[in-house]
Amino acid sequence: MTLNHPTGAMSNRYLALDVLRGLTIAFMIIVNTAGDWSNLYAPLAHAKWHGFTPTDLVFPTFLFVVGNAMSFSMKKLQDMSAGNFFKKVGKRAFLIFLIGWLLNAFPFYRVGESGEFDFINITEIRLFGVLQRIALSYFFAAIVLYIGGIRLGWIFSAIALLGYWAIMYFFGDAADPFGLTGNAAIKLDLALIGPERMYGGEGIPFDPEGLLSTLPSIVNVIAGFIVGKMIQKYGNTMQSIKKLVIGGVILIVLAYAWDILFPINKKIWTSSYVLLTVGIDLLLLALMVYIIELQKIKGWTYFFEVFGRNPLILYVLSGIVIRVFGMIPVGDMSLRAVIYQNLFTSWLSPKNASFFFAFSYMLLIWLIGLWMDKKKIYIKV
Repeated sequence: MTLNHPTGAMSNRYLALDVLRGLTIAFMIIVNTAGDWSNLYAPLAHAKWHGFTPTDLVFPTFLFVVGNAMSFSMKKLQDMSAGNFFKKVGKRAFLIFLIGWLLNAFPFYRVGESGEFDFINITEIRLFGVLQRIALSYFFAAIVLYIGGIRLGWIFSAIALLGYWAIMYFFGDAADPFGLTGNAAIKLDLALIGPERMYGGEGIPFDPEGLLSTLPSIVNVIAGFIVGKMIQKYGNTMQSIKKLVIGGVILIVLAYAWDILFPINKKIWTSSYVLLTVGIDLLLLALMVYIIELQKIKGWTYFFEVFGRNPLILYVLSGIVIRVFGMIPVGDMSLRAVIYQNLFTSWLSPKNASFFFAFSYMLLIWLIGLWMDKKKIYIKV
């Protein structure tokens, strides 16, 4: 992990990318830190299983902008020897994966009923998670693009999406191959990872960032790379915007056509879900390029640039700080509970209290990012 002072580092990217990345991080923090998980506005909750909400767009969009950023750095990587390439990309992927795994374990201990401290068995914590999927998707996308460039990227994407559909259909339970308990992804994770190292948020051991469902998520990164290269070729022009809009509409139509046979589902990262999220990302990016790059309306962008310049560390901090708030005792409550009760639930309706707690917390993380930006501190893995 290195500290960077990129006075000119942003010049080889377009501002729309930094804003989209920052917008994604801001929204990711909001949806991850609700004040009360039983009181959420529908757009701020993931679809229960099949279906789609705005929250389901956040994670794949981050993978998409990872691919966008890679389109600027890949030329340098492609000029490396194979050994140096795998060393650099492998090290980065390993560090991101390790940070995500350690974040799952934080604060590394539990407090028992009688108040005693018990250190967590680190081999039994959840193995995968958001950062781990980012690491793996980045790593394998980088390999595909290093070996065969955009052409292999297209071929791999088609094979991955169609192949994942086939695997899920033929190896899932015949009665419901895309259901929670009988899909091929959960079967593979139970066999290779083990239930004690899987996410339990669905009421059973099931990991939405598990092994098999990582395969189609690689396509989100490759799509971001291909789009980044296209914009570099045609520039911030109406031609680029038209290509983004046409491509986005086509992918969204294909996604909903495929939804009939392979339902749109974030938790098993279905192929139709990949097409839908990439399609929406194309439309979002087209809008950003038009407003920011063509119309030069930039007065609002700095807020999101703050997040976009330190995305990894601010995301990690957002997970750590909220847990620290929950660990600090204030009377018979935690600091988090006291803040939530006194500043939010005391005068807001339950759903508004839950939302504004999350929104305020996002602003707190933004202030940390603002301080880092003013100090020219940019942490890069």
